Amino acid sequence: MTEAIQIYVDADACPVKEEIYRVAYRHEIAVSVVSNNYFRVPVHPLVTRVVVSDSFDAADDYIAERASAGSVVITADILLADRCIKAGAEVLSPTGKPFTADSIGAAVATRAIMADLRAGMGSENIGGPAPFSKNDRSRFLSALDAVLVRLKRGA
Repeated sequence: MTEAIQIYVDADACPVKEEIYRVAYRHEIAVSVVSNNYFRVPVHPLVTRVVVSDSFDAADDYIAERASAGSVVITADILLADRCIKAGAEVLSPTGKPFTADSIGAAVATRAIMADLRAGMGSENIGGPAPFSKNDRSRFLSALDAVLVRLKRGA
């Protein structure tokens, strides 16, 4: 097992947990599945379930406090992604889109604009994200594998 690399999963709404486990097993990388709610995770020495309190941002805080160079964070939460990038972690969305130091500023700004639009127009007038697709799942698998290979070569 590669000790220096760790995957943290913002798990409450993550649609690719099974894919994360498969890739982590193949690369022998530890996974911490962090959530506010208890749910089943595989019984495997590489997988750890972390249930935090239901207080606001408890899961995000847990992940952000542990994220560092050598960490891979899986989240759709743009503000958590920003915190983790600043800590040196690699961050992927569940669709396989990487959040980077170059892209996170625009993502945070877009998030703020959309929040303002929803507040002013009502959420029924603003569409949400596109439905999760098979292509998203495939793109995620490729992206996670590529990040882990790159990190292992650098380790």
